[in-house]
Amino acid sequence: MSLPSRVTSAQVFAIAGPAMVANLTTPLIGIASTTAIGRLGDAALLGGVAMASVLFDCLFWLFAFLRMGTVAFTAQSLGARETQELRAILVRGFIVAALVGSGLVVLQMPLAALLLGAMGGSEGVTRAAKTYFTIRIWSAPLALANYVVLGWLIGQARARLALSAQIAINLVNMAATMLLVLVFDAGIAGAAIAAVIAETAGVLIGVAIALRLLQGSLSVPRAMLFDRARLMRMLAVNRDIMIRTAALITAFLFFTAQGARAGDLTLAANAVLNNFLLISAFFLDGLANAAEQLCGRAFGARDRDGFAGAVRLVLRWGFAFALVVTAVFALFGPMLIDMMTASADVRRIARDYLPFVILSPALAVFAFGFDGIYIGATWARDMRNLMLLSLLIFIAAWLALRSFGNAGLWAALLFNYAARGGLQALRYPALLRKSFPEPSAVPIPASLPP
Repeated sequence: MSLPSRVTSAQVFAIAGPAMVANLTTPLIGIASTTAIGRLGDAALLGGVAMASVLFDCLFWLFAFLRMGTVAFTAQSLGARETQELRAILVRGFIVAALVGSGLVVLQMPLAALLLGAMGGSEGVTRAAKTYFTIRIWSAPLALANYVVLGWLIGQARARLALSAQIAINLVNMAATMLLVLVFDAGIAGAAIAAVIAETAGVLIGVAIALRLLQGSLSVPRAMLFDRARLMRMLAVNRDIMIRTAALITAFLFFTAQGARAGDLTLAANAVLNNFLLISAFFLDGLANAAEQLCGRAFGARDRDGFAGAVRLVLRWGFAFALVVTAVFALFGPMLIDMMTASADVRRIARDYLPFVILSPALAVFAFGFDGIYIGATWARDMRNLMLLSLLIFIAAWLALRSFGNAGLWAALLFNYAARGGLQALRYPALLRKSFPEPSAVPIPASLPP
């Protein structure tokens, strides 16, 4: 029995809305730590926690396949009515999170030396960051397990439960940080311990939610849990998503490094403008989450009409949101820049490059949207290959435009967005025909209909 083919906007926003709010709460662990340490008045401690927080964001982001892959497999199993497999997906995810997280803990000393050395901070900042790093790294298995829970809940379209778990983690983190740092005077170690406590609370809450949804048992027959075909497919998809994410991180770090070489003022201006990119990403990624679940569920049900309908709706709503964000940036961009920095020079430089940021949502919407579509359908190999090609296009564009300085760097970033979305849009019709050979629906065009 297949699922109904018609996908509604209400279904899209039932997932995208909570996901957007959850995305907005994601940076709060780093913000809470930075705020509490900032109250101590020690610049080295503040720089250390800021540096280490960025490192953990990138490090954990590399293993985001634990969320994305879990969304896809859960949604597909839901669509295929494989209810027992839902339990197996969660347990497999926990096993992988435990193995990867434990590996990070074991390798913490060489990782700290490599990553902190690459950041090039002062001796005081590096020392403080190392203290934070060597404590918070113990949360790695827990943080990655929380990725699994988040993906598992979103994959079942239980976005509100996922949001509740995220909010709980952030509330525990903020409370523990303020208590340990400002009341018990535990300094930067207290901020790191608070992050570990928050991730622990998240796992406990996630397991409690899972037990309630699974009638009190996480037990899975060994033969099903370690089914070779399913394990090989999970590992292949997760490997490809990880390579894709590494390429994305490489582009981000390259952009940051080239901005730093342009001087402190340009680096600061780019940092301000990056906040605009984050704001648009929070909204567009929420719609990508909806694409992951709805497309994954239709894919699992072998429902071509439902799949194409979900694609159409997600891209249309994504484009609508992109236009709204573009308008906000165009109208209020200068005011937002003034709110983020008090430096007249940084404000002036940031305004010079604001037009690039204003253009970015309209290009990024297709990159985010098709990422969600490809993940939902587990077209991970194609997504990996197209992301690597997009990275090469980004580097090539930068080489061609480097004589234009920071403007050339921003233009190259826009080329990267356009390449990511454009290449996936061009590949989409062929993948749709291959995945749904029965001609029950007409593939949507690579671009949006008028």
